[in-house]
Amino acid sequence: MEKFYVASSFRNLESVRYVADHLKNKGYIQTYDWTQNAKAKREQTFTVEDLRDIGEKEKNAVLESDFIVILLPGGKGTHIELGIALGQGKRTFLYSPNEEVKNFETTSTFYHLAEVEKCYGTLDELLELVTAVNVS
Repeated sequence: MEKFYVASSFRNLESVRYVADHLKNKGYIQTYDWTQNAKAKREQTFTVEDLRDIGEKEKNAVLESDFIVILLPGGKGTHIELGIALGQGKRTFLYSPNEEVKNFETTSTFYHLAEVEKCYGTLDELLELVTAVNVS
């Protein structure tokens, strides 16, 4: 079965878990669950060494994935992961619940590349798209 990575920010924690759980229940393999770091983030107990370790895990997870799901809004890390995925030719799904990617004040040129599959609406609509595209 295919491997996936979900990139987003801590403010989308529940959405990330929802997407990951749904995909895992369908048999997909999650390369890394960065949401497990939420407590340390909340309590601000990260060290520089922790950040380095997490960065390595996240980078390797993107590289090992067959596809990546980006949930907006995202922060710096989300966009770095998007760049790694695009640079490696990974299938990329970009979820923008309110179509904010169409806002010229806040959009990124990379959101509009041909290889980026955009989805608007609900998380369930995103999951339908991802699983339909990834049917073997």
